[in-house]
Amino acid sequence: MSENLQQARMASVIELAQELIRRPSRGGIDDYGPVLGVLEDWLTDRAVPHRRLYDDAGELVGLLVEIPGGRPGQWWALDACVDTAPYGDETAWSFPPDSGEVRQGWLLGRGSADSKLAAAMFCHIAADLLPRAADLHGGLAVLLDVDEHTGGFGGARAYLADEAAARPAGVMIGYPGLDEVVVGGRGLWRAVVAVHAPSGHSGSSRTVVGAISRATHLVRLLDAADLPGVDGGSGFPLPPKLSVTSFHSGQGFSVTPDLCELNVDIRTTPTFDAHDAETLIRKAVAELDAELPAPKPTEITPVASWPPFRLREDEQPAAALLTAAAEAGLVVRAKTAGPSNIGNLLAGEGIPATAGFGLPYEGLHGIDERAHLAELPQVYAVYQQAVLDLLRVG
Repeated sequence: MSENLQQARMASVIELAQELIRRPSRGGIDDYGPVLGVLEDWLTDRAVPHRRLYDDAGELVGLLVEIPGGRPGQWWALDACVDTAPYGDETAWSFPPDSGEVRQGWLLGRGSADSKLAAAMFCHIAADLLPRAADLHGGLAVLLDVDEHTGGFGGARAYLADEAAARPAGVMIGYPGLDEVVVGGRGLWRAVVAVHAPSGHSGSSRTVVGAISRATHLVRLLDAADLPGVDGGSGFPLPPKLSVTSFHSGQGFSVTPDLCELNVDIRTTPTFDAHDAETLIRKAVAELDAELPAPKPTEITPVASWPPFRLREDEQPAAALLTAAAEAGLVVRAKTAGPSNIGNLLAGEGIPATAGFGLPYEGLHGIDERAHLAELPQVYAVYQQAVLDLLRVG
């Protein structure tokens, strides 16, 4: 690609990202029609084949771009979310959250890092491939998800459930960060725990161990739970982790409540899986009910479970992305992330994924989100080369 053509391409990527940032699309808050409309218009103008994705309830959850190759082979996917985190305290921002302005080499606004710039980049890569499609093996899909920050991953689920879509052999997710290719992540097991007790008047002369007191005791038991450390033999570099993330009970002052609900989040590993997590919680609950009996046993309602995942550096699509980064002169390490991500959902479907390589950033999910643009040509070239390598192998 000539220097002038490259400059024009990067300017076009930035312009599309700016238009996306200027359409607020906070997960579960904003209407996604305007931000998806920007993408649909851009793709239509360039005759890039695409269609809408809907969930089981008929809600619009994303767009799917499909570039079929002219030769047999596997399909691969690029994925970027175009919904975003909330703005938080807008008065604390030094620029409007929907700015889209470029200032001193930074693209400003919510979604600039996560992940509207990646969405713009992936759309351009698809458009670049379209004239060459006949020579490619398999095909390229670009998933543009608007149900990611809700945790529902409706776009990904609709894509995988779509019988008309070719199932991808692997997915590269456009989360930001220049120094790392995320090749794994801890899984999770989550549950709501309902702790019961007799209710009563707070001023009563009768001593009652209320639901809050019982739940507090359960939290102490969970905090003291014996979790294993890193298992060096498994090759997975992180240990499991348990957190109580929510505690709800009571109203006012004069009544001791009969119910307290806890949200428990356990991050799992290959050697401490969802079954182990649930067993640990059930053991703690049994101990609570034995030490502080109540008329009704404590209830555990599991709400989510994703497996951990980790690709070897020689597995695709990690190998293609790491190789392309090295050939571009970048020093990039493979990383296993502590938080879970959409790669865990894909792992549960048997689809390998990378979950992060992109531009340097600041303010992700926080105040003054921004992405640094100087590295855009390198990041673009790395993803484009990785895609070409995968589609040439067939």
